[in-house]
Amino acid sequence: MVDLSALQPPLALGPLDGRYRRQAGPLVDHLSEAALNRMRLHVEVEWLLHLTDARIFDGIEPLTDAERAELRRIVTDFDGSDIEALAEIEKETVHDVKAVEYHLKNHLAQVLAGRGEEQVARTTELVHFACTSEDINNLSYALMIQGAVQQVWLPAASGVIDQLAAMARELRDVPLLSRTHGQTATPSTMGKELAVLAHRLGRQVRRVEGTEYLGKINGATGTYGAHTVAVPGADWVELSRTFVEHLGLDWNPLTTQIESHDWQAEVYADIARFNRVLHNLCTDVWTYISMAYFAQVRGQGTVGSSTMPHKVNPIRFENAEANLEVSNALLDVLASTLVTSRLQRDLTDSSMQRNIGVALGHSLLALDNVRKGLDGLDAVPEQMAQDLDENWEVLGEPVQSTMRALAAQGVPGMEQPYERLKELTRGRRVDGDAMREFIRGLGLPAEDEARLVELTPATYTGLASQLVDHLVTPSEAGDR
Repeated sequence: MVDLSALQPPLALGPLDGRYRRQAGPLVDHLSEAALNRMRLHVEVEWLLHLTDARIFDGIEPLTDAERAELRRIVTDFDGSDIEALAEIEKETVHDVKAVEYHLKNHLAQVLAGRGEEQVARTTELVHFACTSEDINNLSYALMIQGAVQQVWLPAASGVIDQLAAMARELRDVPLLSRTHGQTATPSTMGKELAVLAHRLGRQVRRVEGTEYLGKINGATGTYGAHTVAVPGADWVELSRTFVEHLGLDWNPLTTQIESHDWQAEVYADIARFNRVLHNLCTDVWTYISMAYFAQVRGQGTVGSSTMPHKVNPIRFENAEANLEVSNALLDVLASTLVTSRLQRDLTDSSMQRNIGVALGHSLLALDNVRKGLDGLDAVPEQMAQDLDENWEVLGEPVQSTMRALAAQGVPGMEQPYERLKELTRGRRVDGDAMREFIRGLGLPAEDEARLVELTPATYTGLASQLVDHLVTPSEAGDR
C-alpha cells in the first residue's frame, strides 16, 4: 500500500488545508507560520528604524528614505525563497526568532553596503537590540490577529448579519406560530425572530470590533534591564510606548517576559460567543426547514441524499454547527490557557498560539456555510399560515389578559379568566368557531368582544413587525 505521507507535494492532514482550503485560505496570509515569520521581520525592521531614528547611539545615523524603502521591501516582497532561507537558518539555530534575526542581518548588510563595512557592522548590531524573543513574538501575533480579525473574520461575520437582516426585513410581516418549550405559543413573525438573531450577532461583532490589541517591548522580564544598563541615557519607557503605538497597537506598560495575553482571551471569548449565537441560528433555521417554514429551493444541482432522490438535506447548517463546535473548543482552550504563565515566563503560549488560525478557520468555514445555506432558502408563508390556523388555542392569552384588564377596572363577571381559558384550551385543539363562541359567551363589553372576535392567530402578532425597525447591523451603524 502506498504511504500517503510520502507523496509530493505533501497532502494536507487537516480539512482546512485540504477539503476546505478555499474557504479558510484567506487566513493563511495572516495566521500561518510563514505569516508569523513575515510579521517578525516587519517588527524587527521597524524596531531597527525606531532605534536609529531616536539617535541614542553615537555615530549611527538614521537610514535614508531609499534605505528605509529597500529595507521594508524585505517584508513586502517576502515570498517562498525567504521561507526556504529561514528554514535553512533555523536548521542551524534551532530557534525561529534567531533565524529571523540572522536573515534580516544578511539583508541589512546589502541595504547598507554603500555606507562602508564599519557602518554596516555597527548598524547591524542594532537588529534585535535588547529584545527577548517574546518582544518580537507578542507584537507579531497582535498584528497578525488584528489583521485576521479585521480583514477576514469581521467582514465575513458582518456579511452574514447583513444577509440575515435583509431576510428579517423582507419577512417582517409574515406571521408564524411560536413554540416556547417546543409547545405552541404566542404568534410572532418570521422577520422578528430572524431580527432577534441578527441583533444578538451584531452585539458580539461590535464587541469584537472594540478589541484592544496590546503589545510590549520591554526585555527579558519586562524591566528594561538590558536597555537601561546598555544605554542609560535613553527614555526607554517612552521609546517602548511610541514604538508599540507606531505599529498600530495599544501599549501594555506592565508585563513579565510575555505580554499577558488577556486581550487575546477577551477577543476569543467574544468570537466564541458569536459562534454560539450563530449555532443557535443554525438549529433554529434547521428546525424551521423541518417544519416546512422554509423550502430549500435554490442550488438544486446538489445531491441531497445518496439513496432518497426527494431529499434536500440542510447540510449547510449542520456543517456549520460542527465547525462552530470545533472552533469554540479551540477558542475556549486558547482563552483559558493563554492567561496563565508560570512566574515570569513559560512556553505553553508558544504552542497554543499556533492554533489561532485553526480556531478562526473553522469559524470562517461555518460562516461560509451559513451564508450559502441562507442563500438557498425561500420562506413558505402558506405552511406558517396553516400551522397558525390549526392552533386557535393560542388566543387564550389575549382573551384572559383582556378579561383581567376589565376586572381591574371593576367590570363584573370577569373573575378567574385564566382558569376559564385553561379549561377551554389546555390539552385540546380549539378551532376558530369554538374560540369565537367562547368569547361571545363571556359577557364582555361590546367593544372588547368585537375586537377579540376579529382576532385570529395570524393577526395576533403584537408589535412584532414594528420591532424589526429596531435592528441596526454593525455595518449600518458604521454608516451613521
